[in-house]
Amino acid sequence: MQDSRRSIIAWSVYDWANSAFATTVMAGFFPIFFSSYWSTSSSVQQSTFYLGLANSLEAIIVAILAPVLGAIADKGSYKMRFLIFFSFLGCVMTGALWFVQAGNWQFAVLFYILATVGFSGSLIFYDALLPAVASEKKVDFVSSLGYGLGYIGGGLLFLINVMMYLFPEKFGFASDVQAVRAAFVTVAVWWAVFTVPILVFVKEPKSEQLLKPNQAIKAGLKQFAVTFRAIKSLKTVGLFLLAYWFYIDGVDTIIRMAVDYGSAIGFPSSSLIVALLITQFVAFPSALAYNWFGKKIGVRKALLVAIGAYSFIAVLGFFMSQVWHFYVLACMVGLFQGGIQALSRSYFTRLIPTEYSAEFFGFFNMLGKFAAIIGPLLLGGVTLLTGSNRLGILSIIILFIAGGILLSKVREEEGAAGIEAFRQSVTAKELKSMEIE
Repeated sequence: MQDSRRSIIAWSVYDWANSAFATTVMAGFFPIFFSSYWSTSSSVQQSTFYLGLANSLEAIIVAILAPVLGAIADKGSYKMRFLIFFSFLGCVMTGALWFVQAGNWQFAVLFYILATVGFSGSLIFYDALLPAVASEKKVDFVSSLGYGLGYIGGGLLFLINVMMYLFPEKFGFASDVQAVRAAFVTVAVWWAVFTVPILVFVKEPKSEQLLKPNQAIKAGLKQFAVTFRAIKSLKTVGLFLLAYWFYIDGVDTIIRMAVDYGSAIGFPSSSLIVALLITQFVAFPSALAYNWFGKKIGVRKALLVAIGAYSFIAVLGFFMSQVWHFYVLACMVGLFQGGIQALSRSYFTRLIPTEYSAEFFGFFNMLGKFAAIIGPLLLGGVTLLTGSNRLGILSIIILFIAGGILLSKVREEEGAAGIEAFRQSVTAKELKSMEIE
């Protein structure tokens, strides 16, 4: 099945499917609709805090589940079944937002958290199917194809939803409110329809040992122990992961909270939506260009440049007062968003022993799920305490500064020496003791 054109396309199309949720719901209409329709009885600062809390709770839930779910994906034949479950959860909860009436922010938050858990949870098993679809020779291309289709597919439906919002009467809606509620339904349908190819054409390899739930939990804890033990030995890996946790948290916070911030300081919803479209379509070519930039100056330096750019974006966000300022910031976010995500993953491969890459990337992905826990709470908390959304967005710089300082201390040559020492320290007997009994 590896390198089959049909399975590669089917696998990649799932990114096209679920990215509609990331663009239309998570980054786009939910933050706007939450403050203007569902949370109208609260102050702007309280609304920002509630939204930040919702994003943080979702991230905590997925991060707690990730080790166990990752073990099931690695050791058992449950990948496709869990992909179906989480996709179904995401689709149903996204569509359910149609039924939430004005002022019912509690139900809006509940459905949003569950939908986002479905979105993030499905990605664990989507990623886990990649080795079954692509050989080592093609894995980079297939992974990039998925990202590319995600940007295009998510942006395409988002564009349609934006047109529905701006010109509701042309689509048969009585108002822009009805158009936004319908947009949530279109995401649910889009997500469900384009999930079908991966279910039909991607075949999950059968595990030699089918784990029961209690065995899966045990495997997850033991796999975590192996990885954590290795990170204690490989200080360079631990240092990078700590740096990554900080700066990617800042990146994710800006992605999730930018529209809410723009709305809070008085920008019209239509302008915020246009800015998101700008980001979406700038991000795809910029991600490819930033890979080239990383090859020219070095990946670590390119990451530091991106972190510096995001810090600058936060400062500009504090001072911006005109809609065109927001458009400029949208372009800047698009220039660095794909690059910092792609180069972080590729740089990590340089710091780890390749023969244990699955376990190390399991931990890497778990930290990715933990991202956007500190940032939204930091932004929302500072906003609530100070009464200033501008100080809230400025506080995110703390995450970029911490991440940049830690990343600047990472040295690949020291990592290489650590890898060799780790290989010598791990004996067959020690690894055997961590296998499933």
